[in-house]
Amino acid sequence: MTQRPTRLFRNASSKLALVPMITITLVVFVGCTLWTVLYSFTKSKSLPRLDFNGLDNYARLWKTSRWLVSIENIAIYGVLSMVLSLTLGFLLAALLDQKIRFEDTFRTILLYPFALSFIVTGLVWQWILNPDFGVQHVVRGLGFTSFEFDPLYNPEIVIYGILIAGLWQGTGLIMCIMLAGLRGIDEDIWKAARVDGIPMWKTYLYVVIPMMRPVFITAIVLIAAGIVKVYDLVVAQTSGGPGIASEVPAKYVYDYMFRGQNLGQGFAASTMMMLCVVIVLIPWAYLEFGGKKRG
Repeated sequence: MTQRPTRLFRNASSKLALVPMITITLVVFVGCTLWTVLYSFTKSKSLPRLDFNGLDNYARLWKTSRWLVSIENIAIYGVLSMVLSLTLGFLLAALLDQKIRFEDTFRTILLYPFALSFIVTGLVWQWILNPDFGVQHVVRGLGFTSFEFDPLYNPEIVIYGILIAGLWQGTGLIMCIMLAGLRGIDEDIWKAARVDGIPMWKTYLYVVIPMMRPVFITAIVLIAAGIVKVYDLVVAQTSGGPGIASEVPAKYVYDYMFRGQNLGQGFAASTMMMLCVVIVLIPWAYLEFGGKKRG
């Protein structure tokens, strides 16, 4: 009489296949994260060294105007990018879902910017927003001589110029994700709504959007990942200028770690970035999975 395999050895081949992934996750992600946090409490300069200085790096970080400006910029960029990407992406997807003519062409045109690198996108929009030969120059050439549109050269609104480039590149991907979600909605729901005389906007608002919750979560995760690591657009468009008006945390970390040769300060800044992500991630994970488990 053969003994049934214990629970530990059930599906052993599939569990064995997970070992490399788990090992890489523990060593690369968890290990490097702990290493970064540890050395953020040290006096490391050009090379890491275990010479602890307590919370000095963090105290200096939050007294630095450049870091405070970068936090303000990423907050503005993050909130507007999240809201506008989801709104524009869904609206474009809803329009394409009406089975319009040349849908494939429009979808390709709208998705094409996502195929470009952020450096290329940044340079293209640097030219478009340049007051000497961009939008401002073209409009003034039409006779509107008092027209002004130079966001990349105005410290007060430079982050919005970077936001325009980010939306232009990323909205197409969100549109495709939303369109895939809309195409997964059962056609009978639309027929029932039409029979009941429910307006289309109410059907979207009260029926379709709640059914697309997983799609929205996927889109939010992708947008949030792009927000946290925004760097290329800033470097290509403004290099952090005018002055420090368009600084972002990722650029701050890079400059201190590789240009300023101050690893301790760079590690402290990257740890704060990670902490901000965790503060957002843990409540979301609790609401998303904890509520289902209790239910």
